[in-house]
Amino acid sequence: MRKFGLYDPSCEHDACGVGFVARLDGDARHDVVDKALSALCNLAHRGASGADMDSGDGAGILLAIPDAFLRGELCFPLPAAGAYAVGMAFLPRRPEETAACAAAFEKVAASEGWTILGWRDTPVRPEHLGRVARRCMPTVRQVFLVHPAGVAGLDADGRERAAYVLRKLFENGPGGRDAGGGDGVYVASLSFRTVVYKGMMTAAQVARFYPDLTDGRLASSFAVVHQRYSTNTFPSWRLAQPFRCLAHNGEINTIRGNRNWMRARERGMASPLFGDRLPEIYPVLEPDASDSASLDNALELLKNGGREVQHAMAMLMPQAWGQKYPMGPDLRGFFEFHSGLMEPWDGPAAVVFTDGVKVGACLDRNGLRPARYCLTRDGLVVFASEAGVLPLDDAEIVEKGALRPGQMLAADPELGRLLKDAEIKSRLARKQPYRRWVEENRIDIHGFFGDVDEVAPAVEDLPFRQRLFGYTRDDVEIVLESMAGRGVEPSGSMGADVPLAVFSDRPQLLFSYFRQQFAQITNPAIDPIREELVMSLMTFIGNSPNILAEEPRQARLLKLRHPVLSNDDMKRLRELREDDFRVMTIDAVFAAPGRSPGPPGSARR
Repeated sequence: MRKFGLYDPSCEHDACGVGFVARLDGDARHDVVDKALSALCNLAHRGASGADMDSGDGAGILLAIPDAFLRGELCFPLPAAGAYAVGMAFLPRRPEETAACAAAFEKVAASEGWTILGWRDTPVRPEHLGRVARRCMPTVRQVFLVHPAGVAGLDADGRERAAYVLRKLFENGPGGRDAGGGDGVYVASLSFRTVVYKGMMTAAQVARFYPDLTDGRLASSFAVVHQRYSTNTFPSWRLAQPFRCLAHNGEINTIRGNRNWMRARERGMASPLFGDRLPEIYPVLEPDASDSASLDNALELLKNGGREVQHAMAMLMPQAWGQKYPMGPDLRGFFEFHSGLMEPWDGPAAVVFTDGVKVGACLDRNGLRPARYCLTRDGLVVFASEAGVLPLDDAEIVEKGALRPGQMLAADPELGRLLKDAEIKSRLARKQPYRRWVEENRIDIHGFFGDVDEVAPAVEDLPFRQRLFGYTRDDVEIVLESMAGRGVEPSGSMGADVPLAVFSDRPQLLFSYFRQQFAQITNPAIDPIREELVMSLMTFIGNSPNILAEEPRQARLLKLRHPVLSNDDMKRLRELREDDFRVMTIDAVFAAPGRSPGPPGSARR
């Protein structure tokens, strides 16, 4: 989707139903797909549809590549399972544009040494779609590739990385998303492990639209499902979920900052796994993606950069780890180290994730989304946004429960077990000596954040300074007087009910033109005092941009317990003497038209 009128694709948010079904023995069965589709239909009330009542906001399923099924469907031979990649592409509807986009993909693949085995027109039944969804339906095709000789010796993760690079090269090239006369091209998945069936439909329409999914030969050891509710935004085919690595129920409230930080890091990232190819995959985050799709992009990068999927999710959505939160020192060291690398993607969220082998789920640190699971005697794991999505026999259930705030679980067929939060986090915390790295590289400044010396106010020019910094009578009488004089909360509005600065006929401060963007759904307000177990104002100075590395020097940070610094704090910062830190004072004063900035230290500075 492109920006037009009052619509901006950067404002896309989701509040949806999500779940997965998986077998711990890794046995591929059609029964797993069938159960996942049933669970998806039972999550239909968490989605939404358009005015025609039949065009859903989006729904879909992610599953392991059904090798046996595809061999029976294709008119060309396939190599051994795991030696070929499958791409699911949404292409323009006009035949000439479809052919041009397919040719553009083949050209990029050939330049990378890939061989295209063939294309498959994915069987679809448009008559089961709503009127609106049918009108904007893309051409859905699958492409089959074998990896180039240059990666023939790579392991499975290396092949996935090569497919990731190929997709990014195509997306960023002239034949990618901007091709097709405005319809664009979208690669829903390109992997040696997984394939995604999704679209702008309701939960019940997924299996009817894609007859592949009801074929008894189509089998998988796991399946991730999602039913979308696009919060105050437009439905679309490409924003339906699951994405390539995850499905998300909730929204990311910090998305603008997350996107800006990821963009800022790109020049400083490096990895031997990517070599000199990293600049070719930028931007990491798709520019027209939703908040959920951006999170998926970030997870893709970290996963293909060498981190296992649980590690990457713990970086992106960390649990609470403050000093008062009960946890071991090694685990606290893990989260403190990574908080200096990656800011949290915060928001009410329940996320299902997979690397194509393991499938798991995690909950945000505030726990504002439901996340329930069941485990049966025969090793079937069912996870969903709520209990009861499948009619399981109670006698067959050996365990049921719910994820608590910040917790994670994972079904690992290689171990044949359901891994719980404590086991996952304990192993992650001991992969590297994170606690020692933090303790040895922490920069302490004597007296920092100590008692603030008494400040003698300059009463004679107080009214001038108040006007200079934008204080109003309401600020003084309603906010400051109650807080400073009586130590109570202000009784004025707790929201921002002030008209936009751009509409004012009086001069406004620069920061008045920038507004905090809040969630579009009702979430409980939190603050670092009442919610200190899960929220902190801590920030760092000296952060490394290379989130693909893990080195002790990345913990060489100056930790700030809060962003508000006193004059004494600023003085100590200026006097900081560390070999690897430079301190400079930048003059940010400029002369207004027709005025001089005034002498240093003057009241007008």
